[in-house]
Amino acid sequence: MLNYVTTNPGKVREATEYLGDGVTQLEFDYTEVQSPDLGPIAARGAREAYRHAGEPVLVDDAGLFVDGLDGFPGPYSSYVEETVGIERVQTLVAAEDDHRAAFRCVIAYCDGEGFDATPDPIDRDDRIAAAATDPGEDDGEAAGLPVKLFEGVVRGRIVEPRGGGGFGYDPIFEHNGKTLAEMSTEEKNAISHRGRALAKFAEWFAER
Repeated sequence: MLNYVTTNPGKVREATEYLGDGVTQLEFDYTEVQSPDLGPIAARGAREAYRHAGEPVLVDDAGLFVDGLDGFPGPYSSYVEETVGIERVQTLVAAEDDHRAAFRCVIAYCDGEGFDATPDPIDRDDRIAAAATDPGEDDGEAAGLPVKLFEGVVRGRIVEPRGGGGFGYDPIFEHNGKTLAEMSTEEKNAISHRGRALAKFAEWFAER
């Protein structure tokens, strides 16, 4: 059984599309450390969640990374959306020369077992599948637990808001000529950054 740590049942439904019915939702309030990168946040959460559940766990973290803003808002995307709003983010980007951006999702897996772990990505060509462990992490019994990381990326650019669907930054993120808010659910799911990360994990997990 795989425990997907989330309060969002929609994430679990998406995970079952790639992993089958052996996925269950686990609501656990893990510590969200401050980091400019998604990997350390998800990895720390996975270690804490595994220590809590004692069973294999998946933890994800995601965000919008804008090239012209040096990756901002990144891991702080939810907070920025709630406090500033997507219109102000779009205005900030409009003042820059570079409007390129990417939605990124990192999925962290921990099952208490050992596997080769390195903080460096194995493949940087938009197909990152890395293992991370931090022996110095002050995390009690969970310190040093190996965590495998899988990243999914959807590239696009920031535009003025368009479309009435989706949520969050969807109206200002354009991919292949359409904002995510202009796409049907099927179109959006087909390019989902979380789905891409799940697909990589599913391929690796099948050979685990």
